[in-house]
Amino acid sequence: MAELAALEDPKIRAVNERHGDDHGVNLTKLRAVAKSLKTQHDLSGELWGTGDTAARLVAILICRPKAYSASELDAMLRDARVPKVHGWLVSYVVKKSPHVEELRVAWFADADPVVASAGWALTSDRVAKDSGDLDLPELLDLIEAHMKDAPDRLQWAMNECLANIGIHHPELRARAVGIGERLEVLKDYPTPPNCTSPYAPIWIYEIVRRQTQS
Repeated sequence: MAELAALEDPKIRAVNERHGDDHGVNLTKLRAVAKSLKTQHDLSGELWGTGDTAARLVAILICRPKAYSASELDAMLRDARVPKVHGWLVSYVVKKSPHVEELRVAWFADADPVVASAGWALTSDRVAKDSGDLDLPELLDLIEAHMKDAPDRLQWAMNECLANIGIHHPELRARAVGIGERLEVLKDYPTPPNCTSPYAPIWIYEIVRRQTQS
């Protein structure tokens, strides 16, 4: 904790707080701290228990994802309200868990929009890698009906799912683009130079163009 406190940078905190993240540690330096610790699952639990955002990010990097039960991961996600902690927990821990599909289904239908956003993020991952038994037209129906008025984090996750359907499933691409054009979600999102817009129609066509060229 002292080591993380010494890495605190007020300028980084100011930038992060604009995105809802209450920490001021450079992530490259934070990852270096985690790398020096290597995997320490018990220490990870202690760091998570502090509630400190930087400590929780380190905890995520040094834990054993497969050691958690589904109920433990569910409790951790509901406690992870900070966007960066929430995102890392889903990407670095839940996706590596044997309980990922069980949690995806449970969270997808959760009444809490932040929890539901995790279910949508996991669904988006399956859309891209292994759509299997997913009902993609039904997902598009849900996106068309609810994305426009969804809270920010849930809306972002639904939009990512829409883009992934359009990118990875050519038979549904026209419909995905059409939904994006009608809803105009994130159409005016400020996008830095050399970055792809999160507006689904642009996102879809740009990634498909790159895939075609490669």
